[in-house]
Amino acid sequence: MIRKCKKTDFEEIYAIINDSAVAYKGVIPSDRWKQPYMPREELRHQIDDGVVFYGYEEDGKLVGVMGIQDARDVTLIRHSYVRTANRGQGIGGKLLARLRSLTDRPVLIGTWADAIWAIRFYEKHGFRLVTKEEKDRLLKKYWSIPERQIETSVVLADPNYHPKAGIQPRKRRRMPPPEAWSNQQ
Repeated sequence: MIRKCKKTDFEEIYAIINDSAVAYKGVIPSDRWKQPYMPREELRHQIDDGVVFYGYEEDGKLVGVMGIQDARDVTLIRHSYVRTANRGQGIGGKLLARLRSLTDRPVLIGTWADAIWAIRFYEKHGFRLVTKEEKDRLLKKYWSIPERQIETSVVLADPNYHPKAGIQPRKRRRMPPPEAWSNQQ
């Protein structure tokens, strides 16, 4: 069952994000990795800034979360995470479909450039990488992130987004095998 998260879900959201984000360790630039990956204060700040989390619940327990945030003329998908033990069950795809159904605006997603599995996931669901120039422009316009994170991130857009600089042609990228996703610690 997918539902809008409540204030009482805060600790579970925090736990899911930090459990799942372990996959980034050793993949994203080391100067961007920290433990916990998202401290409680940062999560509170994200929620205060308008990120609304939805959760996928199984047997009364949240196993995946994804945030949505309206930003001017687009909608951002933020902080998409599924518990390590629950990956590969279609939970992320179901959450993404639900959140996309909540908006008629173009949808943008930012993620780490080296998180190939995440990029592939979004491409599988109809998103396309924007050009580097467009990525830089979008990250500065819609996100509040450090310059270093802009340098090491990508942006994917859904078909409703019509960029000035164009969508980047799809490239074949080598993705690590699924067993490597949960073993990166």
